[in-house]
Amino acid sequence: MIPLRSVTKLQPHEPSDLYPFNVPAINALVRLQFDSPVTFFVGENGSGKSTLLEGIAAAANAIVVGAEDIVRDGTLEHARQLANRLRISWSKKTRRGFFMRAEDFFNYTKRVNRMNQELRDLESDFETNLKGYGLLLAKSSAKGQRAALTKRYGDNADGLSHGESFLNLLQTRLVPSGLYLLDEPEGPLSPLRQLSLIALIRTMLQQDTQFIIATHSPILLAFPGATIFSFDAIPPQVTDYHNLEHVTLTKAFLNNPQAFLKHI
Repeated sequence: MIPLRSVTKLQPHEPSDLYPFNVPAINALVRLQFDSPVTFFVGENGSGKSTLLEGIAAAANAIVVGAEDIVRDGTLEHARQLANRLRISWSKKTRRGFFMRAEDFFNYTKRVNRMNQELRDLESDFETNLKGYGLLLAKSSAKGQRAALTKRYGDNADGLSHGESFLNLLQTRLVPSGLYLLDEPEGPLSPLRQLSLIALIRTMLQQDTQFIIATHSPILLAFPGATIFSFDAIPPQVTDYHNLEHVTLTKAFLNNPQAFLKHI
């Protein structure tokens, strides 16, 4: 059973001409029903797909993989405003899972490395200022926290390639019965690593896990059995994979790239 069943937007008493409510797909939104464990939001930049995903994350008070949590991140102020008008319906409410924007991943690895360094500095301070049993307790606490970070992220969160680090984070953070909200995860991933992400998601679906993903990637969008909402339609509509412009245009280009490039 997937955790999140639907999201409904409460209609305002007066029309709003302010962002994000002036985005056509958001303005026209009434309700989205989630019937599949994997749902994709697709559409042009500015269509509202990422905006709604952020709003759902704020409404669910999701854990954020980023530099700031969801209530303090200044770039998510519009998401918090949208969340005030969203009502989410759970099959089983969960705090497992997280929200992650690919653009935030670099900041997150910097945050992990900074935490590791701060714990090392604490250990040095304890050596200078404490003695005996107090020193033992303090150092044990700092070492334990650092060991937990190392177990989850490795000694250096920047030590792998961007794509490897991204997949490694997902592999270590995905847990059963979680809700995972991913915004354009294809950003740091090569086509081959996008297939690895598909394999990872398929493995997690056996454990009552749900994914809602905003993406442009024809590779990810081909996930078997996924529901695809197109935000190029007003309001967003369920769309067949083979009818997506992202898919038809990519196919046409790969079949005859010169036919496109000669006009540029």
